[in-house]
Amino acid sequence: MQKEWYVVNTYSGHENKVKEKLEMRASSMGMEDYIYRVVVPEQTEVEVKDGKQVEKVKKMFPGYILVEMVMNDEAWFVVRNTPGVTGFIGSSGKGAKPFPLTPMEVDKILGSMGMSRLSMGNEVAVDDKVKVIGGPFGGMFGTVKSYDVASGTLEVAVDLFGQETIVELALTEIEKTM
Repeated sequence: MQKEWYVVNTYSGHENKVKEKLEMRASSMGMEDYIYRVVVPEQTEVEVKDGKQVEKVKKMFPGYILVEMVMNDEAWFVVRNTPGVTGFIGSSGKGAKPFPLTPMEVDKILGSMGMSRLSMGNEVAVDDKVKVIGGPFGGMFGTVKSYDVASGTLEVAVDLFGQETIVELALTEIEKTM
């Protein structure tokens, strides 16, 4: 089984509490190998208040969190029975497991937050084949030559007019190919 992203419905306004509780439950129940990341989709917006610019964090989807997990009976039970969770999106109920988000949907949501569903070193390594999905090199294929975890950038060799050219890309601009 592979890890995928799921949308979990929570009580509105309790997203961060549910995130903390779910992370604590996953840790205390030894589910770290099945429940990987819990994300509250948020964006920072700049508002002008009394003539001053104020940064305000707004929830992109109030009442929802994203969970990266392997969908098995135990992990599903832990998430569903976390206090504040009302259910999964994409499940018909009656004991049916939910459908995961598509990689494109996850990339769009996490990309708008400056995050990526891939992690360097674990899922993306040197000599991996990747497809560029954003920026001026979109649609091109290349090979990872190096990466910088701190800045979240990669150096990818792409074929540009018959010559191998190194381009620097953000992790959100690539997709791993098989």
